[in-house]
Amino acid sequence: MIILFVPAMLLGFGGMVLASRRAVASATDLAAGTQIPPFFVGITLLAIGTDLPEIANSIAAAVSGHGDVAVGDAVGSVVTQSTLVLGLLPLLAGALVVPARGVGPTGAFTVAGLGAVALLASDGTIGRPDALALIAIWVIGSVVIYRQTTRNQQLVMSERTTSRLRLAVTTLAALAVVGVSAMVALWGIVGLAEALDAPEFLIGFFVASIGTSLPELVFDVTAVRRGAVALAIGDVMGSSFVDSTLATGIGPLIAPTEVTADLVVKGALAAMVALAIVTVMMRRVPQHDWRTGTILLGIYATFFVVLLV
Repeated sequence: MIILFVPAMLLGFGGMVLASRRAVASATDLAAGTQIPPFFVGITLLAIGTDLPEIANSIAAAVSGHGDVAVGDAVGSVVTQSTLVLGLLPLLAGALVVPARGVGPTGAFTVAGLGAVALLASDGTIGRPDALALIAIWVIGSVVIYRQTTRNQQLVMSERTTSRLRLAVTTLAALAVVGVSAMVALWGIVGLAEALDAPEFLIGFFVASIGTSLPELVFDVTAVRRGAVALAIGDVMGSSFVDSTLATGIGPLIAPTEVTADLVVKGALAAMVALAIVTVMMRRVPQHDWRTGTILLGIYATFFVVLLV
């Protein structure tokens, strides 16, 4: 079977690269042609689109009775995106200025979502009421963030050669290809990782999360290189928010699942600390460059010590 896993990963990675470029172009035009701020487009439309692998994995894992994989992937993706992906951005695409609005409240609601995951999973199960609570945090947070980002942040309408509906459909279609490609890559990654006979939560946290976070990395590097910094940062922060709430809750909403309480609580609390540090840092620094990027990569590396020791 190993001979199938590596080609699957390569095929998935290639599909993500090609589809992400189309998504960036369409989403940028969509944001420029509406009254919706780019940052909010990033934390909603793009975040959900690039989080399709986590959402699909949450549903599949919960239905099949592998709750640790679902929650491990979701919480691990929060850490991976906010430290590894965000840390690699300035190293791969150059220094960038973080949007003034949106980062603080998005980070705060993500921390709240992680706290809720730790609390709700402490009894070893995530049921439908727990799932509804997590999804409610996502809905409320999205409304608050929208109000924050639209305050004195409206975009000027621009002339478009393509209809808004067509741009939206093109963006969603491209993001769907990104998601499907990531699932193919994830199948190969998890297939190789299971040979190590590691706990499912740790496989989800360290292995599956990297596979499902590849769309964010590919998309955001492409976006920054094309000057769409607000979309990129919004996607990173929004994806982390989606993972800690919607992606974690969607699976148990369909099929309540059991989890390993001590690992989930430990991982979620550690992720809360990391998110708080990342949010404060992004709010304080004048620009995100190789120095802040290196710090974020160091935080990501720390998780190997925290969870594996």
